[in-house]
Amino acid sequence: MYTAIRPGQEWLDTNGKRIEAHGGKLFFEGGTFYWYGENKEKTDGKNSIWTYGIRAYSSQDLYNWQDEGLIIPPNLEDEQSNLHPNQRVDRPHILYNEETGKYVCWIKISGDAACFVILTADRLLGPYEVIKENYRPFGKKVGDFDLAVDEETKQAHLHFESDHKNMTSTELTADYLDVKADYVTNFDGMIPPFIREAPAYVKRNGRHYLLTSGLTNYVPNPSEAAIAAHHLGPYKVMGNLHPEDESRSSYNSQISGIFKHPEKDLYIALADRWVPDYVMTAERYDILSRVIAARFDERYTTTDEEKKQLMGSPILGNVDTSKANYVWLPIEWEGDRPIIRWHEEWRIEDY
Repeated sequence: MYTAIRPGQEWLDTNGKRIEAHGGKLFFEGGTFYWYGENKEKTDGKNSIWTYGIRAYSSQDLYNWQDEGLIIPPNLEDEQSNLHPNQRVDRPHILYNEETGKYVCWIKISGDAACFVILTADRLLGPYEVIKENYRPFGKKVGDFDLAVDEETKQAHLHFESDHKNMTSTELTADYLDVKADYVTNFDGMIPPFIREAPAYVKRNGRHYLLTSGLTNYVPNPSEAAIAAHHLGPYKVMGNLHPEDESRSSYNSQISGIFKHPEKDLYIALADRWVPDYVMTAERYDILSRVIAARFDERYTTTDEEKKQLMGSPILGNVDTSKANYVWLPIEWEGDRPIIRWHEEWRIEDY
């Protein structure tokens, strides 16, 4: 049994198997914690399987997790389905709608599809029914995203990286199956790899935060925190979320979501270390970021040798993510500013 969280180390379920819930989120219901995410057990970087369904786990203590199986299995019959394992199924988000009594799941489909698939269920653990496929809000290409519901107003809202240009923030309709007519654009005017993606939303003390990463696929990069007075923004960047990380890699991880503990003023940043064997350094980040940026802005200079380093990195996505690990760390607060510091090991009970 585990009695602490050990960021970056292999994490096994109660059956002794690697936990497969990447790009994941936590859900608390009926006194039980649920962790769900991408099942990468078959993604070896050589075959065409990107994600083999959405898997969930349950726990009483956030340390030890029981496998609840595939709550959204892959569609093996229809290669055109958004849920076929050859499609790039990423980052499931599940909300419970109190008005309809339905659990609503949005999943991003990466690659050329760049869209959402939306499903509903009567139970958190499914079965789920596909309601909408190939959905692009406002006609925009979809990137990483987050969904949240304001506990006071019950208004659901969506934040997604759009068209590799900026972040689109909008509210959902009452049934959580569509977006409303208006939206706000955040983090505009940047080029890759500095465009913000992988938004993780959290609200604390009446203030709204988006924690984001840069756009470098599976290569980790510096995360930033931004703050707003309204959940749609506009968001003002506060700076590096991991200021003590000399590697400029967010401790070699990318955040997928923030979980507020139901009984504590504890906010946990849930992150993936997608490629544990690829250790990011500040020098590597400097090289890779300049090589990428040079494609969009001639003011960035690079060499042929540096370009080779980019091609040899996991930037292209054809990597073995079946060995990915998790980096869960508590968020500390310096006034209004969120800060994440490294812990080799930490316990929920200490907060």
